[in-house]
Amino acid sequence: MNTSLYCHSLALVALRVFAGLLGVTLLVSTAPARKKFDESKLEFIDNGTIKLGVSPDLGGAITYLSKSGRDKNVINNHDWGRQIQMSFFGGPVPYEEKGQKPKKHWAHIGWNPIQAGDDYGNGSQIVEFTKKETSLYVKCIPKQWPLNNIPGECTYESFVELKGNTVEVKCRLVNARSDKTQYPGRHQELPAVYTNGEFYRLMTYRGDQPFTGDKLARISKKVGRGFPWKYWLATENWAALVNDDDWGLGIYKPNNSLFIGGFAGKEGRGGTHDSPTGYIAPLHREILDHNITYEYDYSLILGSLNEIRGYAMEQAKGIKPPDWKFERDRQHWRYQADGGKGTDAGWPIKGHLQLDLGEPGIAAISPPALWQAKEAPILFIEAAFKTERKEAMVAWTNYEADGHNPGFKAKNQLRFDIIGDGKLRTYQIDLKSAPTYRGALSYLMVKPVFEPDQGAWVKIKGIRLGK
Repeated sequence: MNTSLYCHSLALVALRVFAGLLGVTLLVSTAPARKKFDESKLEFIDNGTIKLGVSPDLGGAITYLSKSGRDKNVINNHDWGRQIQMSFFGGPVPYEEKGQKPKKHWAHIGWNPIQAGDDYGNGSQIVEFTKKETSLYVKCIPKQWPLNNIPGECTYESFVELKGNTVEVKCRLVNARSDKTQYPGRHQELPAVYTNGEFYRLMTYRGDQPFTGDKLARISKKVGRGFPWKYWLATENWAALVNDDDWGLGIYKPNNSLFIGGFAGKEGRGGTHDSPTGYIAPLHREILDHNITYEYDYSLILGSLNEIRGYAMEQAKGIKPPDWKFERDRQHWRYQADGGKGTDAGWPIKGHLQLDLGEPGIAAISPPALWQAKEAPILFIEAAFKTERKEAMVAWTNYEADGHNPGFKAKNQLRFDIIGDGKLRTYQIDLKSAPTYRGALSYLMVKPVFEPDQGAWVKIKGIRLGK
């Protein structure tokens, strides 16, 4: 479980308040009280349907969203870790810089530049900003959340455009870290979305029949001590926080089914600067190289629950089995290995993933997806193996609605022969021959060798499920 994703929402709430509401005592900031950002300085765009504002004091994070002509902001701004904003996580854990160490309750968070600012109340610096009537662009240098006024060795860019009752956003991280270590992949908030207490009903679709009009699900508020958010697979790629009238804010993230979210505090009440808040973040577990350029898109939908789901339905191009081509990026794949390392040849990706087969236990794991076994009986792996080993293995998981940390059971595995002469081939694995390869499925793992082979490698150009 990656507990770093919930810390921002807890950053400024008094200890006794959260002891009563959430049972949380260890993750409360001891930083001095924040001053509110200057709302008179917000930069607004308005298309006659919705109105959006960003704060120059907070790295251009989205701090305001309402219907046009209505002064009722749906976004929570209790502290600098909320808003709607970019946020990334990496190693090392804990993260230290310029002699500063994080306080004990932030030690688990690691490298974490966020768009708005840090836990000490310092806002991130905007370095470029342009605005038109219904669109804007912002570039900032984010702050390291757990440290005091430490800029990240990276830049964040956001391209924002209003279309009807939606906000179309493109985001870009450009890393220039002096630490060139390739750290393991971690969950990334793509983006973090925080709403006010009125919007407390977290709605989504998490079944295995997406885009068919199947019944929606409500993600209930987590009670008791500890981690306040829940994970689930949003198989229609959206979630929404709505009020008692089923109206509120939704987020749609193309080809992204892993989500996290929930509600903290008193349900149904509280304004933009109050503590109660709803939270949603689409997630991918990503490796963020020291020199990576990482981009993603998302859409915000302000409207009824039916409008929010309807938008997602319109974007769907039909559900097809996964087809990962590693031409320019990792396609959200990650690695595991004995000892927890798991690396590849680094960024940029040049037409394939290259893994060191001398690394004990090395395996590649897909992002979550949803496919039906009957529609994808064959697995195609286009790869070149340079090794003395003769056998590789694939594994899969059966679909589980809350499956954020897949386990690959021995019964859900198939071995296949490989040729280690370094030549590119397409291997076809007959998955349907396995008695457990049935129904809805959600993750894939490729284990290139069973025993380490020093100096050996595999270059994987593509992985596809189909017929």
